[in-house]
Amino acid sequence: MELKKYKLADIAKIEISGVDKKTMDGEIPVRLCNFVDVYYNWAITKEKAKSFMVASAKQTEIDKCSIGKDMVAITKDSETRDDIGIATYIADDFEDVLLGYHCALITPNPAIVDGKYLNAFMHTRYIQKYFENNASGSGQRYTLSNDTISNIPVLLPSIEEQHTIGKLLADLDRKIELNKQINDNLEAMAKQLYDYWFVQFDFPNEEGKPYKSSGGVMVWNEKLKREIPKGWHCGTLLDIAEYTNGLACQKYRPTDDNKLPVIKIKEMHDGLSVDTEWVKADIPDEVKVFDGDVLFSWSASLEVMLWAYGNGGLNQHIFKVTSKNGYPRSFYFYQLIHYIGVFKQMAEARKTTMGHITQDHLRQSSIVLPPDVDIANKLEEKLCPIFDAIVKNSQEIMTLTKQRDELLPLLMNGQASVNYHLSVLFISKIIVYYKETNINFEYERNNTKRFRWNEIGFDR
Repeated sequence: MELKKYKLADIAKIEISGVDKKTMDGEIPVRLCNFVDVYYNWAITKEKAKSFMVASAKQTEIDKCSIGKDMVAITKDSETRDDIGIATYIADDFEDVLLGYHCALITPNPAIVDGKYLNAFMHTRYIQKYFENNASGSGQRYTLSNDTISNIPVLLPSIEEQHTIGKLLADLDRKIELNKQINDNLEAMAKQLYDYWFVQFDFPNEEGKPYKSSGGVMVWNEKLKREIPKGWHCGTLLDIAEYTNGLACQKYRPTDDNKLPVIKIKEMHDGLSVDTEWVKADIPDEVKVFDGDVLFSWSASLEVMLWAYGNGGLNQHIFKVTSKNGYPRSFYFYQLIHYIGVFKQMAEARKTTMGHITQDHLRQSSIVLPPDVDIANKLEEKLCPIFDAIVKNSQEIMTLTKQRDELLPLLMNGQASVNYHLSVLFISKIIVYYKETNINFEYERNNTKRFRWNEIGFDR
């Protein structure tokens, strides 16, 4: 495959966004595709845009920074070199969505370059290295200048080959996104069922009817400042779970192949990658992580998740959360999620963006506990299959992402082509991944407070 080299400015229009997040009188209401939206998504769709924040803009800004199908957006400014030059493909047309500041908008010349292909090319290590070497700034702020973006060296095959490669990679990404949507729905359903039982207190009574709605006795708890079911009491997050901090893994570097990937906050966000560090495999069992384990980042991000990316070693600043006093995983998982808002308020009150939760904070927490673990175990039976499905989908996301990322440089530099050089086995796996029928689970609560599941297809 013959590749031609261009400067980006010769094959695309480049606009630097200065649209901020403010809403001003006299300006036109818009939605913003912000830095984090670009950073965390391979593609921006109408579905994703539903959650974009509302702001306002001048007409000149709308003319300059409106996003539309086949455009590419990149992050332009950040605190670290690794966070700049991250690209996303604009997969749909929009009437009122603008690219937010700290980003650049690229409109390809369709006669020369395919938007899907350009987005994929921007994700290659070749271009990321270019951004790292050419970013200006140091210490607390890095940026890509207009000249740096304009001079990006772009290698292009024929436009026909670009279309083929771009479509294949986009199809893989749609399968990844579908799995994420399924997981979002499963997570929302599980959380709503938990809330129904342990926040609204409509768990099944002895007759199988919702406790509170059926007249179950509620009593005022002074410490919690709310009514709770009779016989229930106030406890703490330390009553239901153990919180084990990770290691300073840099002190346990492997000397042979007997090793585990290091799970840091970045891995909690993005899963394992080529940049993931390694730790000795003979670390203590209590800081080893397995699929389905509950992790809580107690510094900075303050997030809770079900780990689903294989065995690993836990880094410091993350708690591994395990059962205490017989309470099942779903109970301490959602109790912790429910309490995260309180912890974030505490961090905000300290006037810092850096959250820092200690064992003392856990000990000072106030949560509602049932008289025994039986009712929590009953909900665990219902939620465990959902958790298993979430973990399985997450594992498939990681597999597909790894395959996409491995395929990417081979296609970009001409070492492989979609038609000829991919193995029959590998391409057949890809076809299965993006053409097979998938089950997505959407739910809604009806008047009887039951869940309805709908089967939908995959193709957009």
